[in-house]
Amino acid sequence: MAAPATTGGMEYLLRTVELTEPLPTVRLAPDQTGVGLVLRRHDAPVGFVLHAFAPGAVLRPAAIAALLDGHLSNGETERPPLDPDAATRVPSVTVAVCTHDRPARLARCLKSIEALAATAWGRRVGLDILVVDNVSSDDRTRQIVCDVPGARYVHEPKRGLNFARNLALAEARGEILAYFDDDVVVDHSWLHGLVAAWQEHPDAAAFTGPVLPYELVTRAQIIFEQWGGFGHRFKRVRWEPAMPEIRYYPCSPGMIGAGCNMAFRRDVLLTLGGFDEALDTGAPLPGGGDLDMLYRVLRGGYPIITEPECLVFHQHRRQYRALRHQMWTWGLGFMAFATKSYRSDPAHRPLLRRVVVAHFRRAAKNVIACALGRGGRPTDLALAQFGGAIVGLLGEYSRSAKRVEGIRRAVERAAAAGPISPVPMHGEREQQRA
Repeated sequence: MAAPATTGGMEYLLRTVELTEPLPTVRLAPDQTGVGLVLRRHDAPVGFVLHAFAPGAVLRPAAIAALLDGHLSNGETERPPLDPDAATRVPSVTVAVCTHDRPARLARCLKSIEALAATAWGRRVGLDILVVDNVSSDDRTRQIVCDVPGARYVHEPKRGLNFARNLALAEARGEILAYFDDDVVVDHSWLHGLVAAWQEHPDAAAFTGPVLPYELVTRAQIIFEQWGGFGHRFKRVRWEPAMPEIRYYPCSPGMIGAGCNMAFRRDVLLTLGGFDEALDTGAPLPGGGDLDMLYRVLRGGYPIITEPECLVFHQHRRQYRALRHQMWTWGLGFMAFATKSYRSDPAHRPLLRRVVVAHFRRAAKNVIACALGRGGRPTDLALAQFGGAIVGLLGEYSRSAKRVEGIRRAVERAAAAGPISPVPMHGEREQQRA
């Protein structure tokens, strides 16, 4: 892996390479210091390669071939394409986008989903598009949804991602409910991959896929990808409820998928009681909800499938300060999830204790390695994740549960006083953020 970029104005070129065609020559611009290659075979995504080069470098086919060596999924077999006109049964699908005050990104996300709905697979599954507006500050979100044919708009007055996810669960019409963050672009192969995985694994309750960068135009975005990003996951995996050969499984569900790109059988979500609203509660605790649900699906006895064709492109944080905060929230959210799981799942308490100890041991080693210049990343990012984990372990889940009860009571009082406006006033927004 290339060393982190150090100049804020540099960027990496993102390029798709179709492996069944002659390899291209790739030319970098004078302000481009590396490449990110999205690898496809017969249009199906199969891998991703990231590498630094000198500004303006010209990569001939032989250099591209050397770059790709060893980066493809090992032993992956090609799946024959499914026929959307075949008589085999397919699931109905709802895609839910939970959003708060990001109308431009929402519009871009919905454009990719609208294109998905217009494909043969979109028509076959009767793709249902649902947008949950989580207390946006103006009416732009509603107007954007109105411009998407067939899309539905619902308003969730309680601020917090898992509140919005649970409203989507209540409003969904499909057998499969997929959740996308508003800052992703959904690949055109996503539905084909979902249906294929669903047909091959009819007992599976959840599906995840790779998350690649939408852009690599800042130092923060490049570092994040070099650190592993959200996980590329280009190998098909069936995650069983028990896999003793994997250490700490299933108490480290981050290896399975990310919340910006996950789908579930709706009946299983209902059986499990929906998402824990004390996790992913917005600014105080913006994480842990996806980890918790994936863990609970496995603990409920259901398999989870990672499908490479279920690909999305995520716009990573452009600002370095925002990336540092993200690392803090990752540590915070993981420990909040671990604390909640320790309380609610006594059978796994010994394993969860080992997971927490291993997490801090690994985090401490990362901080030391980075401080000595051997960690491959800035020290402050490693420290942020370590610090967030400490705060998360020291009661963050309990504090969040109390905040959530306060949010519920406030919304109930407002509902009793009169109709709840979908557009809160400025002072109300600031109170919610506090």
